[in-house]
Amino acid sequence: MSSEQETLTDQAPTAVPFRAEVQQLLHILAHSLYTDREIFLRELISNASDALHRIQFEMLTNRDVLDPESELAIWIEADKDARTITIKDSGIGMSREEMIENLGTIAQSSTRAFVQQAQENAHSASEIIGQFGVGFYSVFMVADRVTVTSRSYQPDAEAAQWTATGGDTFDIAAGERAERGTTLVIHLKEDAAEFADSWRLEQVIKRHSDFVAFPIYADERRINQQQALWRRPSREIEADQYPALYKQLTFDLDDPLLHLHLSTDAPVDLHTILFVPTKRERGLIERRIEGKIKLYSRKILIQEESKDLLPNHFRFVEGVIDSEDLPLNVSRETVQSSPIMQRIRKTLTSRMHKELQDLAEKDAAKYTEFWKEFGVFIKEGIATDYEHRDELLKLLRFHTTQSGDELTTLADYKSRVVEGQQEIYYLLAADLEAARRSPHLDPLTARNIEVLLFNDIMDSFMLNGLRDYEGMKLRNIDDANLELPGTADDAESNISDEDFERLRERFAAVLGDRVTEVRASKVLRDSPARLVSSDATPGREMQRIQQLLGRESTPTPRFIELNRSHPLVMRLAQRAAANAEDPIVAASAEQLYDNALLLEGLHTNPAAMVPRIYELLEAAARPETGSS
Repeated sequence: MSSEQETLTDQAPTAVPFRAEVQQLLHILAHSLYTDREIFLRELISNASDALHRIQFEMLTNRDVLDPESELAIWIEADKDARTITIKDSGIGMSREEMIENLGTIAQSSTRAFVQQAQENAHSASEIIGQFGVGFYSVFMVADRVTVTSRSYQPDAEAAQWTATGGDTFDIAAGERAERGTTLVIHLKEDAAEFADSWRLEQVIKRHSDFVAFPIYADERRINQQQALWRRPSREIEADQYPALYKQLTFDLDDPLLHLHLSTDAPVDLHTILFVPTKRERGLIERRIEGKIKLYSRKILIQEESKDLLPNHFRFVEGVIDSEDLPLNVSRETVQSSPIMQRIRKTLTSRMHKELQDLAEKDAAKYTEFWKEFGVFIKEGIATDYEHRDELLKLLRFHTTQSGDELTTLADYKSRVVEGQQEIYYLLAADLEAARRSPHLDPLTARNIEVLLFNDIMDSFMLNGLRDYEGMKLRNIDDANLELPGTADDAESNISDEDFERLRERFAAVLGDRVTEVRASKVLRDSPARLVSSDATPGREMQRIQQLLGRESTPTPRFIELNRSHPLVMRLAQRAAANAEDPIVAASAEQLYDNALLLEGLHTNPAAMVPRIYELLEAAARPETGSS
């Protein structure tokens, strides 16, 4: 709170300036946004609901509050002639100081983020108001004046009144309110007069706030759902009510990809609806990728966001969980250590795994959508969550050398192994196209052996927890000592041992300590060269992660293998035999090494190759003059 705010006296009214960023925010809301203005009511009802949850929670341990027997509810009235809307709640209320703090300031980071995005996307900014924590101020999209009168739950509290017109200041004064809670009087702009019609308000409430946990009354009628959706039998719920609840909980514009509605009596009383979003990043602007699960005990919200109800690899899940078995007067620490909580977690985790497995079996296309958005979380779970490893293995999907554009499971891969194959082979690359062009595939393609194609940064991390599958070890095909089942025809080479040795020595001199050794390949067929690792190379996958993240990491030298039967290598051997210092041989050695790094996604500065490529193109364009 500013020093100017701290020196306020009880004399009223007192004008207090908004922060500059808040003034900018109010200007945008008042003058720039004209679509979807009805969401202001959603935001104000959400605030009232939060205030009711807070007093409900307070009274679990403290009955010394103002009006302890008052109904916890929200009342809304419209006056068409006066062009006003009145919203009243019996929530926790606010003191004078709390009104200044809560209504006069906003977290600067949230304000800056909203202002920047709203300026860039004014047509859609109203859709993300709530996501930036500036929901109350959305009222100025429709109002030219707002009066807030509130009285705190403290028995000796006095009412206070806050008034603003969307300008640079707000007024704070003593207020008149006998009961606990808050009343907003909204004076509508002329072009927002439609919201003073009762039918219009009811339409907005049904669309955005139908599942608020407290009664919403208008014209002495309750107009929202009589019972929380998760407390009703699934057979009574219409299909479109699930996405409606999801959108109310998340403010996401898209329908969810999947929902799970579960009610149980044993081993724990549990009423829940969980959602898997369609997109990993929700909202047009706001980049949230983690879900929020609200935790209720006996229909009372006890945690706005519970992070302990599902394992970390399901942190994208949204939803609501309610249990009669959880005690009301619990701290976060108590909830975490509660045996009941552990049973809830176990039940939900098991069902989420099953729902996703069922989706994969019944609707492969829809599961592919899920995998593209959330597969990274499942891979993370493989690396970090040994407890659920068996269930997660069933959810894994990969591209392979034989799957085309489709995804395959480890079980499907295993069913297609060739005779004598004892290992599961995989390849790490920068992207899918680079993987399919990798020289490491040469010997496996020749033997019709399928290879898993790993091209995501999380794949390297995942491999820390995926060393084997049903008795078959996973094997990186960049291994220098790779032994394969089956046979392949040997390719012919016209390079003499003497000429190849001269070329090998030249490559070794050019590449220096970047490579362990230059040697002839026993397996390459269609590619001129490849980089291979020794089994003794420690932490290859983690080193790859460090490089892909741009962190300082000294690459471990690897072997470079040359294909003696490849036309390029044979031509380079001829040039080296004619001139040991031929600059084209040196440039080609550098380029083949860089090409190998590039295909694996490990080249740190591809642009550095451009001058050398020009040099090689120039040499290729010259008329041939013998072997020089």
